[in-house]
Amino acid sequence: MAGAREVVTVQLGPYAGCVGAHWWALQESSFSSDPATARSDETLHHNVLFRPGRSSQGQETYTPRLILMDLKGNLGCLKQEGTLYHDTNTDTPVAWKGALTTHREDPSPVHPFLKGLGGSEDNRSSGSGFSPRTLPGDAERRNETPETLPSETTAHVWSDFLRTSLHPRTTFAIQQYSHEGDSSQLEAFGQGEKLLQSAAYAEELEDRLHFYVEECDYLQGFQVLCDLHSGFSGIGAKLTELLQDEYAGKGVLTWGVAPTHKSAVPQKNFYRLMNTVLGMVSLSSHSSLLCPLSLNGSLGLRTEPPATLPYLRYDASLDYHTSAILATALETLTVPYRLQASTISMANLAEALNFSGRKVAASMAAVPFPVMRGQSLPDALCSQQLAAPWSSMSSCGEQSKSHCFAQSVVLRGISKEYQVSRPPSGTEPKSVLHMCDTGQEVLARYLYMASPRTFSTSHLLQSPTRLLAPYPQYFSPLLNKQGLLLEKPPLHTSAAVESIPVFTALQSSAVLRRTLGNLYEELHQVDVRRWASFFSAGVESDDFQEALEELRTLSHCYRHSDAAEDSEDDLD
Repeated sequence: MAGAREVVTVQLGPYAGCVGAHWWALQESSFSSDPATARSDETLHHNVLFRPGRSSQGQETYTPRLILMDLKGNLGCLKQEGTLYHDTNTDTPVAWKGALTTHREDPSPVHPFLKGLGGSEDNRSSGSGFSPRTLPGDAERRNETPETLPSETTAHVWSDFLRTSLHPRTTFAIQQYSHEGDSSQLEAFGQGEKLLQSAAYAEELEDRLHFYVEECDYLQGFQVLCDLHSGFSGIGAKLTELLQDEYAGKGVLTWGVAPTHKSAVPQKNFYRLMNTVLGMVSLSSHSSLLCPLSLNGSLGLRTEPPATLPYLRYDASLDYHTSAILATALETLTVPYRLQASTISMANLAEALNFSGRKVAASMAAVPFPVMRGQSLPDALCSQQLAAPWSSMSSCGEQSKSHCFAQSVVLRGISKEYQVSRPPSGTEPKSVLHMCDTGQEVLARYLYMASPRTFSTSHLLQSPTRLLAPYPQYFSPLLNKQGLLLEKPPLHTSAAVESIPVFTALQSSAVLRRTLGNLYEELHQVDVRRWASFFSAGVESDDFQEALEELRTLSHCYRHSDAAEDSEDDLD
């Protein structure tokens, strides 16, 4: 087995926590329970994102190589420290001989679902880990009931549905701000910047980074999963600046996440927009590549319908639903630098997309990819008639006529026997796709036919995305247990969907000119001095105007001479 090319992940903010909770569970589920049945060229190397370890009791553990920053109230029953790597059975003697007053704070209640995962509360929050050969959740699935599974009504914070064990050095609680109330929220970019300018937080973050980095044999780089819409975008800006300075030459791939729901209070929506703009400018400047992740129709003030996914019945107002969709896309988007046999690193992936100053990418996904039971890949792709089979995961709206400069495409969940469909001897093939000898050739030919002037890299995997509770069951009744399409809905209640095929693309696309340009126009026309409280948090008005101009310049990097949008009114 080739050595792992490790990645350190940093999560910033409550919505990033929602996406991360689903994402880590999906990654756990991708570990093969029988390595002998998996093809070596499409096996995901779990050590890329998970760190192997051994507890003080000698137990083999696998926990995410993760630093997680959030407000204290969002961490629920998670603990700052745990018992995984040190013995806490004996109490440390207290040197003080005088009178003592003990103050105790009741811990947050553990969700019934988490109690049923086969470990104690302390094991889950301190990193009891798991063996990649014993897939977490297989035994528990039989005992799950609607009463114990998290839902939109019972999962109050993302840690209520976090099934993944964490290392003691992972959880980093922010004490100054609260997730409840209006007076103590981390709601402005400047607040986040100031937080990491304080010595206490900056030193603690650097210590945790050094802890993970120093144990890596070959560090690829860093993934940053960051809330764009709140003050966490300011934390992300300072973090990526730190990573760029301290770890020059390593890849920094940033995913800026945002929920779909907006506030009924205009001031909050302007704060959201200004945080997003400052975050996108700063994060793209200090990262190898920035990709927004949101099902919103728009990241700005305009009200646009959320992304349409034909075979999902999701509620766009529920973070529990939307974060699961984004996590599913993210799990497949990151495949190229997690494969055991892949020669592509995170930095290579970013360099293939960020040329000519295009530091922002757009993500597309078909969740699930529509393929009939028993249908071949050539037939499934031909049924698309060269139309894009995916929806935007980056709030870019309709982009069928926009030019794509470069893309990284991953399709997973197509079994070997269905990857090609050659006609019988003497029979005319249905299409060029039916003449291909391998599934990889089918996919590459399809991408060329759909966009002949786009530089495309592609990966085809047999293994689907496997779903474990508490992944929401928001699927159309037209899907069977394997996530494949049925000709008609079943007469009886369908079984829970356990896996799905997924098709994703990470693109450098001309549609981003319009997306970024619209954000510029919305704020360029407004006197932002009306929101004095936003600037009192630490952002100077002149710095904000400079960021707006940088955003405008960034949007011009996506200009394409033959694109239809260039015939419209120019941003100049």
